[in-house]
Amino acid sequence: MIRVVHHPAYVTEAPARSTYRWGKNGAIRDLLLERGAAVAWHEPAAMPRDWLEATHDPDYVAEVLAAAVPREKERRIGFPVTEVVARRAALVPGGTYLAARLALAHGFAANTAGGSHHALATTGAGYCVFNDLAVAAIRLAAERAAERILIVDVDVHQGDGTAALTAGHAGIATYSIHAEKNFPVRKACSTLDVALPDAVGDDEYLARLEETLVPLLDEARPDLILYQGGVDPYAGDRLGRLALSDAGLARRDRLVAGLALARGVPLASTVGGGYGDDVMAIAARHVAVIERLAAVYGGAESLASAGAGTDDLDASLSSVIPDPARDTPSRESGGFDVRGTLDPRSRPG
Repeated sequence: MIRVVHHPAYVTEAPARSTYRWGKNGAIRDLLLERGAAVAWHEPAAMPRDWLEATHDPDYVAEVLAAAVPREKERRIGFPVTEVVARRAALVPGGTYLAARLALAHGFAANTAGGSHHALATTGAGYCVFNDLAVAAIRLAAERAAERILIVDVDVHQGDGTAALTAGHAGIATYSIHAEKNFPVRKACSTLDVALPDAVGDDEYLARLEETLVPLLDEARPDLILYQGGVDPYAGDRLGRLALSDAGLARRDRLVAGLALARGVPLASTVGGGYGDDVMAIAARHVAVIERLAAVYGGAESLASAGAGTDDLDASLSSVIPDPARDTPSRESGGFDVRGTLDPRSRPG
């Protein structure tokens, strides 16, 4: 069974003046709905404001939640932050956090959005409003849900915001393998950056990934991996500069998941980048990432850190199957305490 985190508000109409393609989250949902009983659906709550402020500047958080982001920041983000966008921006980090909690209990879970790795402390950037990877990691570390967290970012663009926001957090390490000449122009310093020249193909990419990630895994010894599984290293991606085939993307995902599973490390995935005119083809690549990771972790329930209580945990979090015609969620789940018990009052200490 694939544990998938999704919220109806992930799927929204594009705001005016947006250059981002908003349709892929709905397409990802629809493709996963076709898998029927193979998918267990979970619905997140919005990340509480205090936890957003534990990562982002409180003034910026206030601007987003009030849908009052200055135009210069909206230009950096790539679209206006309307009330609908603001609600979605707070939900996505909640989804990544929930996926991480489910992964800790079951080995693997996936958020159908997220991977917003360009958002910085005081502004969004590059189609990213809040940095769900950093927000979730900082909350999980503060709650001691995981002592050591590794964020593995295989998007074609460097995870600059994630690196900047988690710098100085001793329990969080970051890895980014990306196209050197791609956005952002000014790179941050991850724990380990692997910058690749243009047009790198499958074999060279996989060799560099393995020879750099293995030592970091062995050094960092993570209890949890947050995976930014962008599909924009694909050769035909509109914003990519690498040349991976679909088979190369598959090898990438199986390599990362296999290395993690061999070390007994749970993994939670986020969607990340994927750009072009064929929304269904891009969504199919994102869904393939989720299915590959789940296949590697199939039967890996022994990784559960929440012990015998995981069935109760699932029962308390499971939502109804998503309905594409539904405008509002039927229910929302709260946050967890360290052992997986629902605690909607959870806040930074």
